[in-house]
Amino acid sequence: MPALKLASTRRDFPRPYTTVDVLIFTVVDDALKVLLVQRPSGSDDPFPGLWALPGGFVNVDLDADLEACARRKLREKTGVASPYLEQLGSWGGATRDPRGWSATHAYFALMPADGVVLAKGANAADVAWFTVDDALLAKKKLAFDHAGILRAGVERLRGKVEYTSLPAFLLPEPFTLPQLQRTYEIVLGRPVDKSGFRTRMMAADFLAEAGVVESGSNRPPMGYRLKDRDAPVFFPRTFSPRG
Repeated sequence: MPALKLASTRRDFPRPYTTVDVLIFTVVDDALKVLLVQRPSGSDDPFPGLWALPGGFVNVDLDADLEACARRKLREKTGVASPYLEQLGSWGGATRDPRGWSATHAYFALMPADGVVLAKGANAADVAWFTVDDALLAKKKLAFDHAGILRAGVERLRGKVEYTSLPAFLLPEPFTLPQLQRTYEIVLGRPVDKSGFRTRMMAADFLAEAGVVESGSNRPPMGYRLKDRDAPVFFPRTFSPRG
């Protein structure tokens, strides 16, 4: 029997650059914010001095898959190992990176700002939280096609907030129902009808009581924690705006 010919492993065609970018959202000072990193000035890398989404090249020795790369970048930039993480989409083309044909796979992460330690990393001049609406209005030009990716991420987040429990992932635990409602309003950019909010949250059965929370009132409010931090719950209808 003749020996089977093994397929050649030689790379006989060009390979695109492959990166992962992460949109890291939080709520600070009553505003939805996103983490941006500033690219170093005077470097040979493209877009020196501009702000960009945190991310970088896939490391085939460290990253078992795209999500592993996203989580590695999250740890490097914030010190947080396991926030809520969801794949947003992929962007690719011959002109998005002047170094050559590139594809990036974007994720968005939700986390409370409490306990986050921002780290610049070796390839960043600075790192900071920016109000999402300021970034979307292009008050600061973003590198690559990151403005479009950020816009898509904010639209995805605000769309899903209408019918899911996602804002709870932005709060430190324990949190109160008024704090949760306020977070919904911050992300949506509009008030939410208060009358049915508590009923909807309790009926969805995704919160566990965590004891009363200290406050200045005569009746301290109940604090809550998420029963499952891996996935949101889905509501049967969207929120009604408050008149």
